[in-house]
Amino acid sequence: MSVRLAVVALLACLLAGAAGAENALIPRETIFAPPGRSRVQLSPDGRHVAWLEPVSDGVGLRVRNLAEGVETARGSSVTRLLWSADGTQLLYLDGGHLHALVPGSGSSRDLTPFDAVTARNPVVARRRPGEILIELNQRDRRMFDVHRISLESGAVSLDTENPGAVIGWVADLDLRVRAAVAGDGRDGSKHLLTRANAESEWRRIAVWPYEERGGVVGFVGDGTQLVVETSLGADTSRLFRIEAASGKERGLVAHDARADIGRVMADPASGAIQAISFEILKPEWKVLDPRIQPDFAALAALHRGAFWVTSRDRVDRTWLVAFQRDGAPADYALWRRDEKRADDLFGRRPDLQPYTLAHRQGRMLPTRDGAELTAWLTLPPNTEAQGLPLVLAVHGGPWSRDHAGWDPLAQWLANRGYAVLQVNFRGSTGFGKRFLEAGYGQWGRGVMQRDLEDAVDWAVQQGLADPKRVGIYGVSYGGYAVLAGLAFAPERYACGVALAAPVNLASLVGSVPPEWTPLRARLLQRIGDMEGDAELNRSLSPVFHADAIRAPLLLARGADDARVRAQDVERIADSLRKRKIPVEVVTYEGEGPRLEQMEHRMDFYARSEAFLARHLGGRAEP
Repeated sequence: MSVRLAVVALLACLLAGAAGAENALIPRETIFAPPGRSRVQLSPDGRHVAWLEPVSDGVGLRVRNLAEGVETARGSSVTRLLWSADGTQLLYLDGGHLHALVPGSGSSRDLTPFDAVTARNPVVARRRPGEILIELNQRDRRMFDVHRISLESGAVSLDTENPGAVIGWVADLDLRVRAAVAGDGRDGSKHLLTRANAESEWRRIAVWPYEERGGVVGFVGDGTQLVVETSLGADTSRLFRIEAASGKERGLVAHDARADIGRVMADPASGAIQAISFEILKPEWKVLDPRIQPDFAALAALHRGAFWVTSRDRVDRTWLVAFQRDGAPADYALWRRDEKRADDLFGRRPDLQPYTLAHRQGRMLPTRDGAELTAWLTLPPNTEAQGLPLVLAVHGGPWSRDHAGWDPLAQWLANRGYAVLQVNFRGSTGFGKRFLEAGYGQWGRGVMQRDLEDAVDWAVQQGLADPKRVGIYGVSYGGYAVLAGLAFAPERYACGVALAAPVNLASLVGSVPPEWTPLRARLLQRIGDMEGDAELNRSLSPVFHADAIRAPLLLARGADDARVRAQDVERIADSLRKRKIPVEVVTYEGEGPRLEQMEHRMDFYARSEAFLARHLGGRAEP
């Protein structure tokens, strides 16, 4: 933690003690601090736990000896960690290089000490504990080949050469590269390739068109079969076992008609699938292996919310489990399977412990046409849920979704006194192809925006929201939804906050380079031909409807965001200024579609909460 963040945290704790933690404003720099402990992993011998956490100049690695309580630290730009199969070495990516650390030794080795070469996606296997596979762009900076490294000698050798289109490699349980996923840049499809051994030719055994979900989970057993996820032939994705040589289906593993495949838990020794989660409101586990059913039942009874197993010791007696309570960062515990006991390890965000966090409630919301939407409602703690100011927070993408669990945006707004509603409107992902495709051609005036309006109406009808104090907030597509809401349904919203909002959809489509054919085709299919159909673009682009906006607006963009032109933003702002409607325009230099610099993000949040406080009546941190 930086000195500045430490001072902020100390002052916040003092204020919390003086005013009562349940009433304390949580500082913005605390809520939106970089993720705390993450990628937590138990060593195969069960003796150490490793994780990543923020340091003053980036992200560092931490290792704890569980018996002695001794911690060591490494690196400042670590992006990935995993244990060697025997647990004697911790492998981590730092600055694009793969390093190996022997816990307790005080030193580490750079296993890929090559200039201007990037390492990625390390893979280990129990059956080959002395080796590791790693992708390197050593031969050709434009593509990654698979290399094999001896952990004893450090020798690096080329294992599998990339023929030019492979975007992902899959090794079997003997650490042999036997499958690959290649991308077709012409149509965006993905091709599954397999081979019997290193001397065999690659064979294409499956094709997933651009709009289909598809991918490899891994090899099982003796390597003659693969487990794949695919949406071919179904609305939601399914897990299948297929023959590695031919692609022929050998059995359905799991499927849920309500949602796509979520997390998958496999037996490290055999690759057999043991459990799969499906997320509707919150992740729900389907357990396939009766040997772990008692563990999952006991874990589910321990905490409200969700859980998942991040890693296991080699003898499978101890699991490292993350518990995700609704509205709080994850807590980690060691699950002792023999005793059916959870030993608390630590929380992900200890800096939030002095505060009362809001509970996020999952809801199924009705729409005017009879559909149901998953949504998350977050209410201010210790406040009567009646007639509250409401912020409708719209997720970006729009081909994304809101998830259960910790959400700093929802916590921030609820802490400031607002009810927060987040809706998985049609066009969101994770609920199958029909739900996704229901949003095609529905931007602005269609069902995507009507779903948001129906959610607001629900909150008002329930008595939760004051209909005169409803704000709408969003980034990227969410920002577009803000402007569309203010322009096309001005009676519903008292104000709006938008960042990186595509105000002119022709500019959005036009910003995609011609060589990105699949992405461009997806935009045209899902939004409409905004460049070729001027009338359609004029109908749906907020820049042409600025005169219909009647509510105060905060509009922010990055100066380098080609999708959002400065002249279009100013056109909207000028319209509001002429009619004496409060409007704030902020441009962040050196930023694109996302605000990468923490200083700029904090500035945007500060302006946003001050703006919302003026127009909705909530609280704001000075």
